[in-house]
Amino acid sequence: MIVITAPTGSIGSHLLSRLLRSAPAEEGLRVVVRDPARLPDEVRERVEVITGSHGDPEVVDRAFADADAVFWLVPPDSSLSPEAAYSGFTRPAAQALAAHGVGHVVGVSALGRGTPVADRAGLVTASLAMDDLVASTGVAHRALACPSFFENLLEEADSIRENGVFTDLVDADRKAPMVAVTDIAAAAAALLLDRTWTGAGSVPVLGPRDLSPADLARIMTEQLGRPVRYERQSYDDLYSALVGHGLDEAFVQGIVDMKRAKDDGLDAGVPRTDESSSPTTFEQWCVQVLKPAVLT
Repeated sequence: MIVITAPTGSIGSHLLSRLLRSAPAEEGLRVVVRDPARLPDEVRERVEVITGSHGDPEVVDRAFADADAVFWLVPPDSSLSPEAAYSGFTRPAAQALAAHGVGHVVGVSALGRGTPVADRAGLVTASLAMDDLVASTGVAHRALACPSFFENLLEEADSIRENGVFTDLVDADRKAPMVAVTDIAAAAAALLLDRTWTGAGSVPVLGPRDLSPADLARIMTEQLGRPVRYERQSYDDLYSALVGHGLDEAFVQGIVDMKRAKDDGLDAGVPRTDESSSPTTFEQWCVQVLKPAVLT
């Protein structure tokens, strides 16, 4: 039995679809979802559904009963501090993992462990502490150590369409790994289906190559057939804008600290290898995902 949290999110939906296609018939699939109506009808017919939040002790106690493996993803809650949003949300699950003797957990986390900026990286620091909490239960644990997602650019689709501009806080020439959520889902599926691994560790998922904002602008211009340029936003402007939208001030500071740490090399601590590189290129992603979002 594999339990999938956040099955309607960008990573979880790809993972669930992949497992429905590739999991052996004897492998049961159970999902934890707040609103089962968000699952497609053909999915609901093939999985066991636990309704509720996976931050709820009663919900995870039911969900983890008789489970062999769990896919753990915390949807960050911007109304909370980073510690509360990650470790606070995860504590009931950690207790349920131990109580039910779950064998394996695959979680979505971040790059940066072991780097000089890991302890001052805001949301990433909180995510790494969450990984330690899960590992402390004694389960075999693999944290998918991810860089920034291509999909973050979908938040800029309107600006790209209307103004030909996308923003971030890092230097325009700062190259760093980036990854598509489909590649993260593929890495998670492989680990969940092959539970021969033991102990705790991380699995980097780095995308095929490092890219700078200048690279992204050039590729988007080529693939969209219209000029796209990068504008670097200031930390103060981002902080003011997010607090102005009602986000918790500590959470916003966590975002700013994460962005600052990325510009200081947070994502550069893992060497790129064939094993850590994943296949989806930014060019492919632009054609398949960004172009429809911007041009329709």
